[in-house]
Amino acid sequence: MIKVAFYDTREYDRPSFERYGEAHDLQFRFLETKLNEDTVELARGCDAVCVFVNDTVNKAVIDKLYEYGVRLIALRSAGYNNVDVKAAFEKVHVVHVPAYSPYAVAEHAMALLLTSVRRIHKAYNRTREFNFSLNGLTGFDLHGKAVGVVGIGKIGKIFVNICKGFGMKVIAYDKYPSADSGIDYVPLQELFERSDIISLHCPLTDESRHMINEEAIGKMKKGVVIINTSRGGLINAEALLEGIKARKIGAACLDVYEEEADIFFEDRSGHILNDELLSRLISMPNVIVTSHQAFLTEEALNNIAETTVRNIRSCFDNDGICENELCYRCGNIERCRAERKERCF
Repeated sequence: MIKVAFYDTREYDRPSFERYGEAHDLQFRFLETKLNEDTVELARGCDAVCVFVNDTVNKAVIDKLYEYGVRLIALRSAGYNNVDVKAAFEKVHVVHVPAYSPYAVAEHAMALLLTSVRRIHKAYNRTREFNFSLNGLTGFDLHGKAVGVVGIGKIGKIFVNICKGFGMKVIAYDKYPSADSGIDYVPLQELFERSDIISLHCPLTDESRHMINEEAIGKMKKGVVIINTSRGGLINAEALLEGIKARKIGAACLDVYEEEADIFFEDRSGHILNDELLSRLISMPNVIVTSHQAFLTEEALNNIAETTVRNIRSCFDNDGICENELCYRCGNIERCRAERKERCF
């Protein structure tokens, strides 16, 4: 029986993980608290920890996990910017879920875009009060608009296809562009300059942090729409707010926020929100914020649980090789194990 400390548990997590865990001889210790230096003690006696996007898995936490005999960090997400993979090397193995339901995230990005440009959220609120006026609800056609997609992984490719279905002109930027993909790749600065709509689908790294900043916004078209369903740290929120106030940015559709860790996933309706920047963004009439829910479909939850359980079993069975291991050995974190076809260490 493999014992797993499951941090930051939500009501929607348990059914699928309990089902797959029981079928594969895994015992989950479900914990509502997030993993950090104060709560790492709760993993004592476990073989692995299962963490989500807002758990803190820094060097201090990893050292404690290693001391307690924990040998695996299983992310139930694709992103891993909250895990110090370098500190984990040669101590604790790290695995993630690279593709749970890329359709869920790509479709949510398009849903945010359509809601914003066609003012659906405003119309919904009006008609509930029997206000059927159309004043101020004028939108624009997506057909023929230039959309710049940053990051052409599985989610990015699906979003590209959705945009093409609307008759949009797609340009893209990716650090590792795919040959013969039929996608028009351009330098990032050119993408900023040409796009009517920009959608972010890339991981958060030291290189990509705050790629949307004051300088980048200055290069964009007046009225540009920015969508982010990836990681909040890709956008400098202060620069975004200033761009909105200056009427440079026409709209922002955000499912993520850089300082979301202590805010999202909780009901704070009865409290004063201490994050003034987020409060100001939400108050803007051309900003839509959802609380990191792009992944939240039944299909995605099922796939996340199935892949996470399979990752854990792979790491403890036979030769311990897991196709979804994140390795720091060569610095090419996601590609390393796939190319070496063996354990990280």
